[in-house]
Amino acid sequence: MKLGAFSLTNMNTPQTWFALQTRPRSERKIDFLLRQKGYECLAPTYRQKRKWSDRIVEIEAPLFPTYIFCCLSSSAMGKVVSTPGVVRIVGFGGRPAEVAAEEIEALQHLVESNCLREPWRYIPEGAHVVVENGPMAGVQGIICQNADHKRLVISVTLLQRSVAVRLEETTRISIITVPGINNYGRDAESDLAISLLRRN
Repeated sequence: MKLGAFSLTNMNTPQTWFALQTRPRSERKIDFLLRQKGYECLAPTYRQKRKWSDRIVEIEAPLFPTYIFCCLSSSAMGKVVSTPGVVRIVGFGGRPAEVAAEEIEALQHLVESNCLREPWRYIPEGAHVVVENGPMAGVQGIICQNADHKRLVISVTLLQRSVAVRLEETTRISIITVPGINNYGRDAESDLAISLLRRN
């Protein structure tokens, strides 16, 4: 997509995080190319098990297939969009849309940690918490808990996609907000998490 498709006026900050849509299976290549050009990028991955004919192997797979995140200024958008494999800068109404700073910070914490993670269904509402200790300390998200694991769900609102981070049993969390009973995002998973948190 040509840069002219976007209106670059009224950009509030000189350098902001954006989501770049990529061609399939091009995330790692584009991340490398943009870093070589001096841009700060974020392309989170996770360990995925794949079954081959004679064995099961683990590979690094993108948490957000066909997307990576890049910090850039409005003047650099033309160079970024012209990078081979980049389809467009995600936006609405002809304008690029910024990714929320707190969402990027949460993903950066995740990338720097060794926590187990995986793609997750998008959860717009739920028991909103903050992690108090461990490698994800300070990160906010929605808590999901079942009989097996407690997970912190981190969402990228712009992409309507989420990732789930498996928390250790010793992880302490504090509730920030709990959705009302009439909120559409409330589900059985959230309710179980809330009841378990309130008992602790």
